[in-house]
Order: sequence, then structure tokens, then C-alpha cells
Amino acid sequence: MPDIPVPGMYAPFADDRNFTVHKKEEKKHNCYACIFYLVTSKNGMKVIRSVGFIAFLLLGLQQVLPAQNIIAGQSHEDGVYKKNEKIRATVFLNGSTDDSVLVTIWKDFSRQRIQKRLKYTGDTMVFFNDKLPNPGSVIFKIYTKSDSASIGAVMQPDRFTPGTKRPKDFDEYWQEEKRKLRQLPMQVKIVPLKETNNGYVCQNVEINCTGPKPARGYFAKPVSAKPKSLPIVLFVHAAGIISASWVRSNPENALRYAKMGSGALSFDLNAHGMLNGQPDSYYDSLQHNDLKNYPYIGLGSKKDFYFRGMYLRLMRTLDFLTSQPEWDGKRILVIGESQGGGQSLAAAGLDHRVTAVVATVPAMCDWGGTLAGRKGGWRDPFARTQYDRQTLLSTLPYFDVAHILKGSKATLVVEMGLIDTTCPAAGIFAAVNQAAGRKILFTDTYRGHHASPPAYREVWQKTVNEPKNAFIGDYLK
Repeated sequence: MPDIPVPGMYAPFADDRNFTVHKKEEKKHNCYACIFYLVTSKNGMKVIRSVGFIAFLLLGLQQVLPAQNIIAGQSHEDGVYKKNEKIRATVFLNGSTDDSVLVTIWKDFSRQRIQKRLKYTGDTMVFFNDKLPNPGSVIFKIYTKSDSASIGAVMQPDRFTPGTKRPKDFDEYWQEEKRKLRQLPMQVKIVPLKETNNGYVCQNVEINCTGPKPARGYFAKPVSAKPKSLPIVLFVHAAGIISASWVRSNPENALRYAKMGSGALSFDLNAHGMLNGQPDSYYDSLQHNDLKNYPYIGLGSKKDFYFRGMYLRLMRTLDFLTSQPEWDGKRILVIGESQGGGQSLAAAGLDHRVTAVVATVPAMCDWGGTLAGRKGGWRDPFARTQYDRQTLLSTLPYFDVAHILKGSKATLVVEMGLIDTTCPAAGIFAAVNQAAGRKILFTDTYRGHHASPPAYREVWQKTVNEPKNAFIGDYLK
């Protein structure tokens, strides 16, 4: 069974007395990988945690997962703790002959680290049994001579707020940007692909934008759809330029979502307004020239900051999609991972027609976290000392998803990794806490930015990935 926190008084976080070692009579241990909880904001916030033990009984994963020598566990399988709850973290060495472990505790991705070597007794060992005094996150990393493992936890996630203030003229700024965008007569260039796909058509589309670059991507839909019959699916991409697999738009993505449910108006939008279907040399040139270090382009100017154009292309694409006669006038779903996850949440905040988002480890959330003593969201611009802080404060808050999401009523389905140092969970919570709609949040205690370790991949598939895909399938019925 999952470990239960032991009642009693414990020393503050920074005290070495947090490193307590206890033997357990039974050698069973917590090896559950990821659990989710749901938050709704109707008549106040309500948190419902799923019961991890039941979920994993169903999966038949009560025993040690294969190829995992260090088994780290904690008292809440989802890694989420309320005020005054104690985090009880354990370690078990599966088949190891090590007589000690090195434990590092890293709070809020800051310089607050504690490190200590502990004697390993051969049983499940409690190496932390305490609470965090304030809302915060913590990563436990355990080392042996030949292996390492990490597990994360977060305290009072509903209390996280953005590290910067929302500008007083925030709404006015974006209203003016939208006004200029909609004043620009829409011009669309369409190049149909040569082949239809079993009753579906796909097109290479370019839409002019105030961006300054146009919105470009692939648009797919059923050939014979009736007017006002289809939802919209906008798919947006992760960071980078060159890699074809997760950066560039492709017809396969557009067609995949167009075929879901009873069909959809599906658009695979590339983030940068770059041409589709070009030779690798074209993207390589962008990577090393015009788009080199693009997240930092124009940091000192609201007009020139790179993400301004990225967000305007999102809205321009949504304007194009909502002008299609087949749109049902109700459902708009935006899907993305990392940078694409950040774009998805930005779309929900900037365009209130967006009704649902599925965002995986989203970027651009709470850049100002750095100023609040924790790591900022990707790419943590306040940590770059070559920029004047006041200059950054005059620009970045207008484009921070933690401010953009304020008041959004879209349903947010969000996955975050509690050991993700690229897009920290604290910043993601700071962002989604600003939204007013229903939230379905998945916290993976073993996940970094890219994925959970292989030993936990099957569990992640069952407890996180499949429910996310089920939400998409149900939403598009």
C-alpha cells in the first residue's frame, strides 16, 4: 500500500534533521509512476485525487517494475500536497549491493540544495519526512555507485501565482493587436495536395498576418462534411527549427485529427511562419541565421519580441478556421507539447472562442518565476544576465502565458512533470491557476521534460497518455 505520512513535529526544510532513516517491517514499496487529479472551478475550486492503489491494481503493477534498480516513492503518488501535509519520501534498492545512497534535495529549482550520504539498511528507507513551509516544489535525486533516480513533489500548487505583475494595460495592449489583425483583409493562398485521402482533403495553406510573418501549415477536412457540423482542431508544435518529427507541419498530422470522431476541421500550424515541405537545407539556414536563438529576439520591445508574432499567427489561423462553413460554431480544441503546449494555453487566453486545450509540459508559463525564487518557464529569460531587468519587465509580462490565461473559461487538460527542469511544474500551476474554467491536471512524479524513465513508460501510457487521448476522442465525437 502507499506509504502514510507519520504524524508529529519535524524540523524546518533547511534543517539536516529532515534526513531521517526508518526501517519498515515489510519490504513492499511504492513504485507507482504517475497519477492525475482534477480541478474544477464551478462554485469554487475542488480537488479530487484519483486513488493510485486501485489504478495500479488494475494495471497489475504491484511489483517492482523491470530494469529499475532504484525505487523511489512518496506518500502521495501524484506528488501533490496540501498545506501542512508532510512529504514522506522513500527509497528501495532493487537487487543492489550498495551499502549507502547519496540523496540530493533540490527546492524550487533554485540554489537551495541539501546533499547527504545515508547508510542503506536493505529495507525500504525513509529519507525525508517533512513539510515545506510555503508553496513550493522539490526534487529528490538518489544516487548509488552505478545508478540514479529522481522523484518530484509539489506543495500547495493552487497557491502559485505569477512571478511578475500583470501590466495594467495588458488587456488594452492585446485588444489593439487584435484590432490591427482583424483590420488586415484576410488573404489565403491554398495549394491542394495531389491526392485525397479516403474522403479527406489536405491543403498547404498560407494566411497573411500582422505577425510579421504569415501563418503557414496544413489544413485537412472531410470532403463531404455538411455546414455547421465539425469541430476545429488546431495542432501546434514544440520548439526548434530543423527536426521534421516535432517541429515542422506535415499533412499526416492534419489528416490524423481530421479523421477523429465524426471528422474535424484540422490545421497543423508551424510556429514560425516558415514554408512547408522544403528541403532540409532551408530549415538549416533558418536555424543558423534568421531564427537563431529566436526566443530572445526582440526581448526589449513589445513590437519586436518574437512571441508576439507567434501568438498573432495562432489567432489568424483561428480566424481562418472559424470562417469555414463546416465549423459547428461551438468546439475549438488546441493541442500541443512544450512550446506547442504554451501556444495552446496562449490560444485559450487570447481567443475566448477556444473551448478546450490539451497541453503537455507547456512552455512560456511564468517567465517571472525567476524573480520569485524559482526557475522561470522555458527559456527562463530573466536568468539571462546580459539583459536589463527593467527592460525585460517592460516586455515579457505581456507575452507570459501566466498572464494571458487569466479568466479563460476553456477546459484545460494539462500534463506536467514534477522533475521537469525545462518547463517547471510550479510555473505551469502559476499559469493554470489564473484560468476560470475546468481543469484536468496530470502530475507525473517521475517525468522530466521529454518523458518518464523507460521503466515507468507503460504506467505513464495507462494513467496519463490514454486518458488524454480519451478526452480528445470524446470531445470530437
